[in-house]
Amino acid sequence: MKALVPTGDARETVAFADVDEPEPRPDEALVKVAAFSVNRGETFQLEGDRPGWRPGKDVAGLVVQAAADGSGPACGTRVVGHPPSAGWAEYAAVPAGSLAELPASVPVETAAALPLAGLTALRLLRAAGPLAGRTVLLTGASGGVGHYVTELATAAGAEVTAVAATPERGRRLAEFGAAVVPDAASADGPFDLVLESTGGAQFTDALARLRRRGTLIWFGQASRTPVTLDFFRFFDGPESATIRHFHYEDADTAIADDLAVLVRLVSRGRLHPEIGRTADWAETAAVLADLRERRVRGNAVLTIDR
Repeated sequence: MKALVPTGDARETVAFADVDEPEPRPDEALVKVAAFSVNRGETFQLEGDRPGWRPGKDVAGLVVQAAADGSGPACGTRVVGHPPSAGWAEYAAVPAGSLAELPASVPVETAAALPLAGLTALRLLRAAGPLAGRTVLLTGASGGVGHYVTELATAAGAEVTAVAATPERGRRLAEFGAAVVPDAASADGPFDLVLESTGGAQFTDALARLRRRGTLIWFGQASRTPVTLDFFRFFDGPESATIRHFHYEDADTAIADDLAVLVRLVSRGRLHPEIGRTADWAETAAVLADLRERRVRGNAVLTIDR
């Protein structure tokens, strides 16, 4: 089968190769991939030297071989899935516990944008606790996670201020009800909750706008710049604040269950994935470059037409 594999080239990061079709473990289903989403974090992973590794964590398609142990969706079921890797291919082996059935009303292109970004947003907001009436500052808001967080948080009654570099990148966030600012330093605080995914100076600017005893949840470092904290700066506002590290895989709920929640929200019109780019998978390398340079708002989805 055809699959996209890392090239080690900084410009053309992936290329097609002929690889063996995956042989699923007993608890895995074989999925014929119709669409997949690429994430900015994967562009960073492609820079490293990882022999044998193939990218791809967000897929949607059709189960062509059900899990041998009887778990998960049956053969012939339309699904969305979150494999640990190797999803940018014609076929992917996906753990049954990381698959959710798709109703006919949800296109595969929409579903492919759900797993990584949607799971992160859903679990991040669970970690944040009740949102009604709380003020929330969200950095790095113009990516896939940010759009999901903003729509879900505003629907839950939060007053969201979203950081997006340009008005165009923040347009959809504003439609969801957020106040949009170009950087954390421009945000009017104090905030009850800060959701921070950028790192560097943006982290410290966001932290400074947290109210006394507020909470900052740190869920990424997209700038790839480490954070420097000054103990005494906390006395200027966020005194006794809590900083919590967050990673979406550290959760008490099953991936399949949370994917089903996301699919249900989409099918009922309560969640609207922001897909800033849809293209044939032959264009994956170019789309990855645009995603890395922040020329894509929301998610980018590639389709496999066979």
